[in-house]
Amino acid sequence: MEGKWEELPVPLSRCVQKSLRKLKFDRMTPVQAATIPLFLGNKDVAAEAVTGSGKTLAFVIPIIEILQRREEPLKKKEVGAIIITPTRELAYQINEVLEHFTSGLLPNLTKLLLIGGSSPLADLEKLQEGANILIATPGRLEDMFERPTTGISLPAMVKSLEVLVLDEADRLLDMGFTKSINTILGYLPKQRRTGLFSATQTEEVEALIRAGLRNPVRIVVKEKNSSSTHVRRTPLTLTNYYVISPSDEKFRLMVAFLRKYRDQKHMVFFSTCACVEYFTSVLQALVRNTTILSLHGKMKQKRNSVFNQFRELTSGILVCTDVMARGVDIPEVHWVLQYDPPSSASAFVHRCGRTARIGNTGNALVFLRPTEDSYIEFLKINQKVHLELYEEMDELEVVDVIPKLRKLATKDRALFEKGTRAFVSFIQSYAKHECSLIFRVKELDMAALARSFALLRLPRMPELKGKDFPDFIPTEVDYNAIPYKDKNREKQRKQRLKLIEDGVITGHRKQRRVKTVAWSKNKEQKEKKKERKQKKVAAKKRKQEFDESELNELADDVRLLKKLKKGKISKEDFDTNFGVATEDTSATEKDSVADKT
Repeated sequence: MEGKWEELPVPLSRCVQKSLRKLKFDRMTPVQAATIPLFLGNKDVAAEAVTGSGKTLAFVIPIIEILQRREEPLKKKEVGAIIITPTRELAYQINEVLEHFTSGLLPNLTKLLLIGGSSPLADLEKLQEGANILIATPGRLEDMFERPTTGISLPAMVKSLEVLVLDEADRLLDMGFTKSINTILGYLPKQRRTGLFSATQTEEVEALIRAGLRNPVRIVVKEKNSSSTHVRRTPLTLTNYYVISPSDEKFRLMVAFLRKYRDQKHMVFFSTCACVEYFTSVLQALVRNTTILSLHGKMKQKRNSVFNQFRELTSGILVCTDVMARGVDIPEVHWVLQYDPPSSASAFVHRCGRTARIGNTGNALVFLRPTEDSYIEFLKINQKVHLELYEEMDELEVVDVIPKLRKLATKDRALFEKGTRAFVSFIQSYAKHECSLIFRVKELDMAALARSFALLRLPRMPELKGKDFPDFIPTEVDYNAIPYKDKNREKQRKQRLKLIEDGVITGHRKQRRVKTVAWSKNKEQKEKKKERKQKKVAAKKRKQEFDESELNELADDVRLLKKLKKGKISKEDFDTNFGVATEDTSATEKDSVADKT
């Protein structure tokens, strides 16, 4: 179901139609056609649609229309709509879309972006100036709700709230924002319209629908193959490929691929931040005459600038983690390369969805090891994703780049350290993979894997402890002598080494190990241990004997008391046997003592 904007049952305002024409959106996508009329008709909606189907406009347009049609226009410090999204990049993108509608055409509607990476106090000052629409990540929004202020507070500003939108709801919950979402919902008025948008519906999302929406209308928009009734979770214009190669050949193949298609735009996904850092440096040395950028979750200040820079490129490479897998709309991405399969099957679909958006064509390629080939059938069953073998790999000019990388590592300590960290982080990530029956650490060829990272030597880590790897040959080099290319950093390193040599500080010098004797073989320690054990046994025995003695004495006292009650013994006999002296006896004893004195 799709159509033109004029076909909506509720006509859109002129300023919205003008903005749509400016953005060249002449037709609605199915999710927009289904969602907008319901939202404008005061209904809560829970929409599930494939990635790249136009969900952002499906809630931006209703927000603009609802806030415009209020009987009483919003005041400067009244919040009419809140959009919550899991990542900064997605929040920035939604803010950019809203900008097309609010700038110039609707100057009375103000908006504010509240995301991490900036000063909370600066955001609080901006909030005090007022905003009608908030676009925020959960952590920062929760902070703004709970942060004390001398001026008007956010809980007071949201009393006029009309619309709440939870974008990429499944990702919000996957990233551990459940507590923050519940805290935020506690501050919001019950009488509101709520929209929940996601690419997949999980049990957690269902729970959130029940808790945060009132009798919602469910919208499910999926695509079918034209030749069958087979439901797809990826766009029809997307082609998914796979290639199978050993660990030590994967990187060579990817470098050859990127060199051949350097005039196109690529997103390359790795499993960890450390891998992104390392392989970005490596690719910059191997793939010349192209822009190579990196983006991952541990980056703080540069994320927005890198994101915007890559969006504006017509060709280039973005090396990233799954922080870029959801919702973000980057124009004209030709290829999505998954060097490491994602930790969850649903993330596979979201990664692929960065290309072939809004009807455009795109391609995705995943690199698999021979032991991981069953992942192809798993995706077909679990995610309804069909993968085709990428046969053009044979046509690539593959060169062994590992010797060059090793040589670079011997000249740059930073690259040497990055490679080691990336290798360790990859194995740790691989061990935690959701599909543990397919991705098994025990089946990894560690020697081949280490060669693919161009390591000079194997690091010390539990997974390698006590094992020999004859297929891996360490580079013969003085590792302590490898310098940093950065002169200031190398100067600091040499100063530290000098302090260690002088004994001013302790470092990682290889110290003489003192030979110790095992506890089981040390006679003196065994004797002491035996003596301690005997003492414990004796103390326990004394305690038991003492307890038995007390119990026997108590039993005797009880028998005497029973005899006294039955009249079998006199009071004097009871006192004598019980050890209690009578008054007369005590007086006689006192006189006797006085006479003796």
